Amino acid sequence: MKPWNVQEVQMFIHSVRTERLYAPLLLSLMGLRPAEVCGLRWEDVDLDSATITIANTRTMTGNRYVVEKDTKSMAGERDLPLPGPVLMALRTFKALQAKEKLVLGEAYSDSGYVVVHETGEAFTIKQLRRRAYRLMEVLGLRRVRLYDARASCLTFLANNGVPDHILARWAGHTNVKTTKKWYVKPDEAVGSARRVEPRMHRAVGFPRLCEIL
Repeated sequence: MKPWNVQEVQMFIHSVRTERLYAPLLLSLMGLRPAEVCGLRWEDVDLDSATITIANTRTMTGNRYVVEKDTKSMAGERDLPLPGPVLMALRTFKALQAKEKLVLGEAYSDSGYVVVHETGEAFTIKQLRRRAYRLMEVLGLRRVRLYDARASCLTFLANNGVPDHILARWAGHTNVKTTKKWYVKPDEAVGSARRVEPRMHRAVGFPRLCEIL
């Protein structure tokens, strides 16, 4: 499946800014795996230093049972800087969850995860995927998997001169060959992508990846 191009990413971001799950969707567009987004805990998020630690995943077996475990490899466990728009979205989402907790009181399930329902219960990958698909349908956007949002990020970075070792580190891979084989897709519009790069930076806030060195 072909991932979104720059224009499609921008359209999606602009259209979902008022959605409750805006922050988690931005995390997917930052290149995180769906299991990493669902496994992210507030204790892994440092809003003061604008960083997140990817160390936990939540997956499913047989579309029924949630499996929680650490990342797939040592390279998978990594610290990433938060772009400004993502940082602001996470701050807003955390404040919203505090209000929801206040309203529900003891009925609120304080799971500690970032991606939770209004009741505090953690989202499964299946639930997050369904919500994303529903938004794509409503917006009239081409349907892509959450994994393809990851590919959009990595393709954009690769096509705009990010060094291989940083690209692999951002993706959580030991070897950049894995990143390029499975995630970086040929972009027939590389030229146009470069022309709109400043706008994409403003829209999604892709960080200066040199900060993670």
